[in-house]
Amino acid sequence: MVPLPPGHEPARSRLELRAVRELLEAQYERVRAYAEQHTPGPAPSPVPPVPQDLPASPSGHDLLEAMPIPALLIAPVRHHEGGIRDFVHLGHNAAARAHPGEGQSASSSLSAWSGPASLFDRFPALAGTALPGMLERACHDGVTQGPESIAWFRSTPGGPARSNILMRVIPCGRHLLITWEHGDPLRMALAAQRLVKTCWAEWNLGDSGIQPSLGFRDVLGLEETTPLPSLFDLATLVTRDSVSALYQLLYDVILRKHTAECELLLHTGTGTGADRVIRMVAEPEQVAPGALVWAVRAVLIDVTSQWHRRAATEHAEREARQQRRRAETVAEVADVLREAVLPHFQGELTSSGLEAAVVYRPDATEAGVGGDWYKARRLPDDRLLVAVGDARGHGLEAATLMAKLRYALAGLAYTEQPVEQLTQWLNEVACDDGVESTATSIIARYHPERALLRWTCAGHPCPVLLRRGRATQLPAPPGGPGPALGVLPHIDYTAAETPLVPGDIVLLYSDGLVERRDSDPDQDTARLLEAVEVVCAEGAPAPGHDALQAFTQRVVHLLDGPHRSDDATLLTLRRITARHST
Repeated sequence: MVPLPPGHEPARSRLELRAVRELLEAQYERVRAYAEQHTPGPAPSPVPPVPQDLPASPSGHDLLEAMPIPALLIAPVRHHEGGIRDFVHLGHNAAARAHPGEGQSASSSLSAWSGPASLFDRFPALAGTALPGMLERACHDGVTQGPESIAWFRSTPGGPARSNILMRVIPCGRHLLITWEHGDPLRMALAAQRLVKTCWAEWNLGDSGIQPSLGFRDVLGLEETTPLPSLFDLATLVTRDSVSALYQLLYDVILRKHTAECELLLHTGTGTGADRVIRMVAEPEQVAPGALVWAVRAVLIDVTSQWHRRAATEHAEREARQQRRRAETVAEVADVLREAVLPHFQGELTSSGLEAAVVYRPDATEAGVGGDWYKARRLPDDRLLVAVGDARGHGLEAATLMAKLRYALAGLAYTEQPVEQLTQWLNEVACDDGVESTATSIIARYHPERALLRWTCAGHPCPVLLRRGRATQLPAPPGGPGPALGVLPHIDYTAAETPLVPGDIVLLYSDGLVERRDSDPDQDTARLLEAVEVVCAEGAPAPGHDALQAFTQRVVHLLDGPHRSDDATLLTLRRITARHST
């Protein structure tokens, strides 16, 4: 349904309420016309005389026996001051003998009748119930008392049992009648309606009267003093959006003579929102099959809690769809970004005496790209720039910072300044970017003429050197590792120098490759060293990029697993004999 412009909703609501009123008024006219047509005429005049030979009126005993429910005849006994001192059991009917209210002992007392006796001597368990007070009030006020639930405990061969009857005390001349029904069907019906939040009602379309169940007001959230609502009153209690649903239900039931149902949002309080949601299932009550509908019979169920759960589920599903769409969009962006900033190199470093291979594993819980970055490229002075870094955070925010630092380093490297200066400048770039822009890194230059790797450490794990089958972690630069990029400005960094011999493999990695939750960093490093040596023992990588790439992938495979909670990078460099271009 297309929402109306502001200011038009009250007008629409008035039109829908008028439609409900006109539907009910038209049916009222049809019911009244039917009733006038089928109402019998007045009795003939003169009225025939009453026969004189009628049977005699039944005795009190006959009337007592004719009652279909259990009944006791009671006589109040007064003392000389006029007050009541006892109640005498004078007799009972066959229904009382068939359905005693006190179990086996009562059945014996009624069956073995020995004449009038004190009521509470014959039925002592009733003395501690509400019955004495009911008898007193019936004598004093002369009006029926009850029905009232009377309960007591009694002993049985199987253990204590609870008796429960619905009892009335009815004045009958100078006597009293006690009647009862087993259990309390009205109370049980009300409890059942309350437990399942269900009620029922029948609306008469001829006089707008209503015959509701006991739980009707409770289900609709009405006060006990609130008048019972007609069908039109019900239309005024529901929200604007529910009026049309109620009209359709009434149309289907009254005119199409079909069973119908709808959900109604009721605002029984002073707020503008719905206080509760009612599912209404209605059927026509007809004068005869296929004839005029004279009443609407309906079951009403409070489904507020289910409605809220359904609304919450639908909201969660919408959020999940939106999150999935966002994730798909971010993944697409991540794929493009990864292709743009994470280089693919094969053979471009061999002329300077190095082979390089890399394996990158994104964090599976994020967008497919994170803060890890790496770079290995040849510079105009024939030296090689090699770097590995890890920007703070995850997802696109970390990737954005990673891209900034990577491209900044690429530009700074063309100054031909030593790696100490490059690292200091990159730190200033990160500091200027904001307090959240921090990253760790290894920044290195390879000098092919000396087969020397000079590198700085900004809060990053130190590289590992594999030489002749043994893996060791390289010592930190003089003075120890410097702080991460972006933490403090104007920091001086120092460089370590690592000479390489042919066949040496240097492994630069991010902490996501080895880090485990609640694990010691030294143990993390030891796992990496062991994995490198295990792979090397299986077979040292043969010459060529493909073999080095396979070696790198095998190391990552041994260390990777479901425990990883960060992206992981492993960049391997192997010293080879330089291949000069001709």
